[in-house]
Amino acid sequence: MGNPTGFLHVNRTLPEDRDPKARLIDWQEVHDHMPTAEIEKQASRCMDCGVPFCQSAESDYAPAVAGCPVNNLIPEWNDLIYKGRWKDAIQLLHKTNNFPEFTGRVCPAPCEGACVLGINADPVTIKHHEVAIIDRAFKEGWVVANPPHKRTGKNVAVVGSGPAGLAAAAQLNKAGHMVTVFERADRIGGLLMYGIPNMKLQKEIVQRRVDILADEGIVFVTNTEIGKDISSEQIEKDFDAVILCIGATVPRDLPTEGRELNGIHFAMEFLTANTKSLLDSNHADGKYINAEGKNVIVIGGGDTGTDCVGTSLRHNCNSVTQLEIMPQPPEERADNNPWPEWPKRLLVDYGQEESIAVQGHDPRDYLIMTKRIEGDENGNVKAVHTVEIEWQRTPEGQMIPKEIAGSEKVHPADIVLLAMGFMGPEGGLVEQFGLEKDPRSNIKAEYDKFATSKPGIFAAGDGRRGQSLIVWAIDEGRRAAREVDTYLMGKSYLP
Repeated sequence: MGNPTGFLHVNRTLPEDRDPKARLIDWQEVHDHMPTAEIEKQASRCMDCGVPFCQSAESDYAPAVAGCPVNNLIPEWNDLIYKGRWKDAIQLLHKTNNFPEFTGRVCPAPCEGACVLGINADPVTIKHHEVAIIDRAFKEGWVVANPPHKRTGKNVAVVGSGPAGLAAAAQLNKAGHMVTVFERADRIGGLLMYGIPNMKLQKEIVQRRVDILADEGIVFVTNTEIGKDISSEQIEKDFDAVILCIGATVPRDLPTEGRELNGIHFAMEFLTANTKSLLDSNHADGKYINAEGKNVIVIGGGDTGTDCVGTSLRHNCNSVTQLEIMPQPPEERADNNPWPEWPKRLLVDYGQEESIAVQGHDPRDYLIMTKRIEGDENGNVKAVHTVEIEWQRTPEGQMIPKEIAGSEKVHPADIVLLAMGFMGPEGGLVEQFGLEKDPRSNIKAEYDKFATSKPGIFAAGDGRRGQSLIVWAIDEGRRAAREVDTYLMGKSYLP
């Protein structure tokens, strides 16, 4: 490495976020920028550690063991940053990651969880370096369309334009195949476009990459749902191979009294409508679930729940509370959570930070179970009744929640948002293709093979592995593309 002792005298530093109150008046990104000289200084903290656990992740052990699923060459491009060789850094970064502008913004950075320096110090700011490289590359004009020199004559359909679908399409196009991506929404991007709010990922950034892929020859078809607008039989007839990247979009529901009341929505219904209205009309059309002046209860403590908190605050809600049934994580790694496992620590994300600034407290309540939802005389949600719980182990070893007597509480509520995760791909299309499912209702296809039970049909991303990270979706899209290329041509030179 360029500075083998950098980690000894340079402390971890990240760019400051914009003021929480100031950023609530817009939908711009939360983070500010860091001067180039400081980024290069931070890159010097990357150690000559011998075995860089940061750059590898095994699917069999994920997500327990951290590391980068796309095998980013992290020590190498950290060294290039330190030496000021930014153009070389983006060339190296693009070898393993088609979309670093996405992962550098919304990936939770399992690479940092596996950083060797993180054993007894703060890990290297890998995620920030990744986004700094790609942002510099776009600014300098180094990222341009690079269409294949010749075509194979093979046609591939990719169903779904999320990170897995886009990664698969990009790789197959590089191999010279004609690729058509079908998306049922009105814009390309899937989760990237409508599942992640603007303050985490500006949609101009998504569209910028989509435009490059289109210039490289990929055909994008929107407002088209396979199985409805075009039959599965027609797709199989028209294309030499099909990759299903349809995501795990069935939300986990809350079977409780009062679930049928008006004002209860799945988180993605809330987030998608908000982003679409923002992009279509800057919210002038009113075609979104407006939390202005309302008491919002978010049930679910993950990233999607945090996005609901941040969105509600930008609507100028009266209050927002985030209920989590699991215990509060510790502030530091627990003894039973050693490196290089993913560190299960208490983090204050942008939504909680904004709540603290506006409401004066973290919106999250832990070890809370919803008992019932109360409505008014017009069938609208009025309040959420909860009880505190503790987790106990049964004689069979199963952990179950036990209610704590006298801990009941009533939360005023005008909107309830369910953000409890996802169960698998939506029904219908999988059945139309006649594909087998695994015990979790996902499309049955072996990792690193991605072939379904029907020849010529492949599956990748959350629809195959279940709800996961964007970086795993990109990994699966890339690997599935290699398998499809082999299926079509007998061998593949794709990485």
